[in-house]
Amino acid sequence: MKRWIIVIVLFYSVTNIFAQNIYNHLPSKIDTSKKYIFYLHGRIIEDQGIRPMSEKYGIYEYEKILDSLAKNDFCVLSEPRPQNTNVFEYANKIALQIDTLLKSNVPVKNITVIGASKGAGIAVAISNILKNDELKFVVMAICNDKMAKFWQKNEIKIWGRVLYIFDTKDELAGSCKNYLDIIRSAGLKEFKEIEVTLGLGHGILYLPLKEWVLPALDWAQK
Repeated sequence: MKRWIIVIVLFYSVTNIFAQNIYNHLPSKIDTSKKYIFYLHGRIIEDQGIRPMSEKYGIYEYEKILDSLAKNDFCVLSEPRPQNTNVFEYANKIALQIDTLLKSNVPVKNITVIGASKGAGIAVAISNILKNDELKFVVMAICNDKMAKFWQKNEIKIWGRVLYIFDTKDELAGSCKNYLDIIRSAGLKEFKEIEVTLGLGHGILYLPLKEWVLPALDWAQK
């Protein structure tokens, strides 16, 4: 019996360590030595809540994704967005938080924005607002003809150091290489593309898979 109590205590201790590194807004006291990740989820969470179910892709494990990103002492900022969130309004909200970190003397190299699907669209908009050529972004599963037209219409360009990740079987989004001429700014300092071959399509965004989590954390660490 005592052994089980110890195991349970240890489990909750570990869980709380991760929970302490996850916030839905900027902490009241900003630690300038920390590395910060903003995680912007896909649209399905707006529609169904924090553990939504897709008939095609399964459960979107939002909280597990946050836990996986909070490892290595990252401070993760993320919140479930309300339904039909306006991309530009939300991008401005996060851009203000990033600006607050920068004005608090958090080095720009310690800040990374990770966006999945609609969250990736918001990440690109954040990049266009801040126009910081050293800010890091991990953008996942967003490039297609429809988005290219949206970026052109709204004169959106991408800045900073950008890692793009997509699955080869994703029917909603593919490689960004054919769209770089449209979205590239003078401040796109670095661009790298990773093609995941799991065959899960858009479903890679639903789970904390090492195929995207590890490259994303490496990008945030560099």
